[in-house]
Amino acid sequence: MGLSPAVRRTDGRRWADGLSDVSIAGDPLAFPHLARTDLPGHPTTVAGYARLVREIAADRARWEPLVRYDALTRWYARLETGPGYEVWLLSWLPGQSSGFHDHGESSGVMTVVRGELIERSLTHAGEGARTLRPGGQRVFSSGYLHEVVNGALEPAVSIHLYTPGLTAMNQYGAAAVPEQHPEPLPREQAERH
Repeated sequence: MGLSPAVRRTDGRRWADGLSDVSIAGDPLAFPHLARTDLPGHPTTVAGYARLVREIAADRARWEPLVRYDALTRWYARLETGPGYEVWLLSWLPGQSSGFHDHGESSGVMTVVRGELIERSLTHAGEGARTLRPGGQRVFSSGYLHEVVNGALEPAVSIHLYTPGLTAMNQYGAAAVPEQHPEPLPREQAERH
């Protein structure tokens, strides 16, 4: 039995056994399931990450069966990973808090999908607070210092995306919260008081 020209190596020599990967498996591009082009692209922008979080939040059948509550600590589960990001599901019982923290080098997007959470943030301008409800999103950059707490009487669930994937979460004690000092009065007003 002679070897056909189709089983010659690319350097012109014949394969020792007369077979090549292509002759055994066939051309992988000839099989549509091996060369799919309809796969979703992974996000690479803040808008893409925000869109992914909205899509996951809207797909309740995907995350709802995973929700658990832990009386001692916030509960969490990884929902998805991709090149340069990961998505987490967190649950919060009333009174549970993250404490003041940052996410190291990671930036992110978060949304509440059940209940409501309060976010307290610290910036150079001081402390701010906002209530986070289902449908809203928060985008934050690396080094962003905040605390998330369930101040309501009902449990809450949130979805968080971190990019790059979360490798550090630096906790800060109460000393990180600046004390509120009144602005000093101008000299002429101080003399009148």
